[in-house]
This record gives sequence, C-alpha cells and structure tokens, in this order.
Amino acid sequence: MASESRLVVNLDIAGPTINRHLYGHFAEHLGRCIYGGFWVGEDSEIPNTRGIRNDVVAALRELRIPNLRWPGGCFADEYHWQDGIGPREERPRVVNSHWGDVVEDNAFGTHEFMDLCDLLGAEAYVNGNVGSGTVREMSEWIEYLTRADDSPMAALRRANGQDEPWKVPFFGVGNEPWGCGGHMRAEAYADLARQYSTYVRNHNGNEVYRIAAGANADDVAWTKALMEALHDKGDSNRKSAPYQGISLHYYTMSGHWDAKGSATAFSEDEYWKTIKAAQHIETLLAAHSTMMDVYDPHKAVGLILDEWGTWWDVEPGTNPGFLYQQNTVRDALVAAIHFDSFHQHADRLVMANIAQTVNVLQAMLLTDPETGALVKTPTFHVFAMNAGHQDASALHTHLASDAAHQLDDAPLPTLTASASTKDGQVLISVANLELDGEKEIVLDLRGGQLEEVSALVLGGDHVAAFNAPEHPEAVAPRPLQVKEREDGQFVLRLPAHSFATVHGTIVGAAPATAQATVSAVVNSSSGSKPCLNC
Repeated sequence: MASESRLVVNLDIAGPTINRHLYGHFAEHLGRCIYGGFWVGEDSEIPNTRGIRNDVVAALRELRIPNLRWPGGCFADEYHWQDGIGPREERPRVVNSHWGDVVEDNAFGTHEFMDLCDLLGAEAYVNGNVGSGTVREMSEWIEYLTRADDSPMAALRRANGQDEPWKVPFFGVGNEPWGCGGHMRAEAYADLARQYSTYVRNHNGNEVYRIAAGANADDVAWTKALMEALHDKGDSNRKSAPYQGISLHYYTMSGHWDAKGSATAFSEDEYWKTIKAAQHIETLLAAHSTMMDVYDPHKAVGLILDEWGTWWDVEPGTNPGFLYQQNTVRDALVAAIHFDSFHQHADRLVMANIAQTVNVLQAMLLTDPETGALVKTPTFHVFAMNAGHQDASALHTHLASDAAHQLDDAPLPTLTASASTKDGQVLISVANLELDGEKEIVLDLRGGQLEEVSALVLGGDHVAAFNAPEHPEAVAPRPLQVKEREDGQFVLRLPAHSFATVHGTIVGAAPATAQATVSAVVNSSSGSKPCLNC
C-alpha cells in the first residue's frame, strides 16, 4: 500500500517571481559540447543552419531556453575573443589546456555564438577573460558586440559581416578566480572585478548586467569579500555599481573529486549520498543569501548559480578531459531537487545555468559521434515539464509528511515539491525520491480550487535507467492519473524514484500577487535591459 503524504498549496499566497533565467544553460569549449554538439560545420551531412545542428536547436527550443553562457568555464580565462572572428580558415589554432589538451581551431567564435543564441531564441551570457586577458581586451569585446556607430570595434564587426550590433544582456567578469581562473585570494579578485567591470560599458542602450565570479560551494567568505567591495564603494544605486550580480558554483556527486562515482553503476548507498549532496543546495543558497542580506537587505544584487549539476566519472573509453557522462533517472531527481530550492530562493537567486547543455556533465542532449543520433536525457524532460514555472509567481507550499530515509543517522526527506501560478494557471512539481514504494500525495489546495487538472510523470524501470539511441524513450514523460475527491482535493499515486508535474486552472481564488524583487527587475524590459533599481 502506498504511504500517504499531504502537499499544502496556498493558491492565494504568492511569493517572488521565478525568473525564467533560473532555467538557463551553459556551453563551454569542452569535449563535444561545442564541436560535435552544437557545431558540425556548414559542410556536414548532419542537417544544419550555418554550421549549427538543426536537431539540437529544435530540441532546446522545446525547453524555452532563456539564456546561454559561453565560452566557459575554465576555458573563458584562456580565451582571446579576437582569435574567433574573421574568416575561419585564417583563425589561429590554440591549445585547450584545461579540457583534454586538444587543439582548438576557433571555428566557433563570437559570430557563431550570437547566431546560435538567435536560433535558440535565447539571451547571450558572455563570459570574459580575467585570468589571462586584459582590461582593454574585455572592453573591446563588449564594444565589438554592442556598439552601433563607426567606432574601431564596431567597424571591425561590420568588416566581419555583422552590420547591426547584438544585444548582450549578461557579461561574466572572469570565472572561478579561486581556481582555474587564476588561484587568487578573494580580496585580490574583488579589486579586479571592480576594475574590469568598469570597462564593460553600456553601448547604444545595451544595458549590461555584470556578474562577478563568485564562490565555490560553501565559501561564504568569498561572497562576503565581493559584497564588501560593493559596499565600500558607497553607491546606493546598484544599477551604476561595478557589478550587479555575484555567481556561485556547486556540483553534486556521490564520492569525492578523485572518485566521483559512476553515472550508471551505483549502489543504494551511493544513490542516497547523491540525494544528500543535492539537498545541500538549499543550505548553500540560504547561507550565501544571508551573507548578501547583511550588505544588501533590499536584494538589489542578484545571486547567480551559473554552474550546477551532477559530475560523475567519465564513461569508460572516453577522453577523461571531455567529461562525457550518461544521464539517468537519478540525475533527473537531482534536477528536481535543485529547481524546488531555486523557486524557494527566487527573491535573491535570479539566474542558474546547468553544466552543460550537450554531451558534457549533466547534459540535456547527447549526440552519437558515430551515427549522429540525438538523444534527450531524463534531465531534459525535467526542464521541459517545469517550463511553466518560468516567470510565474512562486506559491507558498508545505509538505506534511514524515517520509524520510536515514543516512548516517540523519533523516533525508524523500519528497520534494514546489508550485507556481501565472495567468490563472497553476503548475505543481513533486518528486518521490524513494527507491522502492509509491507514495500517495494528497494535494491540499487552499484559497481556491483547480479545474481541468492533468499530470505527467517521469520515471524508469529502475533509478539507473537512461536513454540511448537504441532506446531513446526508456525515460520519458507519461500521463499520470489524478483523482478528485468529494472535498475538492486531488490525489495522485507517485511511483518510486519519479518526478511529476500537475497542471490546472484556478477557480474561486483571489488573485495571487507576486513580491517585487530583484528577480522581477532582472526580467524588466522583456529581458533586453536587465537593470537594478530601474
């Protein structure tokens, strides 16, 4: 018999807006993410548009991908943008020393990336080079991208075939300066962040949201140093501050960095260690948000989790520097846990970028290098099923359940959920993290009722199930029955290790009003001019 739990959803108590950019993506010059993933070249037999794979673009458009971060990652701090412009046959070859020690021919550069963003309908998040670059180099890149007149960089862009400037809403000032980006101290980088950001200028109405490279996991002291660097400036108008956001990186694994664990062959103990690691994101977001609150109680500065996801040992027989891993039901549940936490912290967290979009780490899509086949991963389906949360108002929810798994004498909750509303519609997300045993979930709706209720469930025969060219829908969404009781509440039976979404139309509820937060401000002007204190 299924154990019963109650999910209370207050339809008339709305929280902050869930910024669509929380469903952002990340593409680095790493392994087969760019080359063989997004980019196949114009002469490829694989159908493409100006060298960009059509099937990859079509699949990602299903997710309503809001933004794409590029070119890194660690690669960003050794990338010199002028190597990637002009005729491809004349572009210099360089060594990608971080990822596989392979030769990079720079076939995919600034113009190709902006073309990709246009095809995806996504906004550009360009990450600049602080580690080995110069202030001038970064300043000239934003000029090249966004200036409209006859300035030197605008003229160079036109000479390379792009007459009109692009819109670049987001710009990262370096990457992981505490590690691959320079092994700096927090205070040293904070000074550089202020300096470099000053020269990432707003040209021709393109208002840039500058993102300082933030902490690794629980290093709250790094966040403190970056907030103090803003506070010391004494500028109450965050719009004119050197940077408007601070990033954070956190990866989920069952082991440690030297032995992260297998993507597909894992024990029950490794599964629960993964769940515990995923649930730690709640602690991290709360800790960094609290530190930011000390200096910024009005939440004008955004927190950006621009690298997150699972990180496993690479698949046997693949280049260890390419970070190619399979993607199972376990990965989908990790994504579900993260999104519920993101929604909870949407008053401060304004963007998140999963690592990475194609063929690397917790990817949306995997492409077969031999056949060219494309596979949608279980994580892809979580993004698709959750797409309705983008720019919706978070609803107050409460799980009344004692369902837990004991790990190291500590209880791990085995249910996770969140809900949102937009335009009279409600989307509820809920996951059963148990390895065995379905759960009966009672949707205790307060402040209104739902009609036209439907549900989807994502799961597999076992928690290590995954999709491959020979079985592309082993893990795919399927209809889930929802029963309405006489008291107007709904009941669903959620299988073990599964994720579900419930959709309905509100009737008889007072309109829920979202809080005004930095998340809503970042979304202003249809996302083309992200600003603070507008």
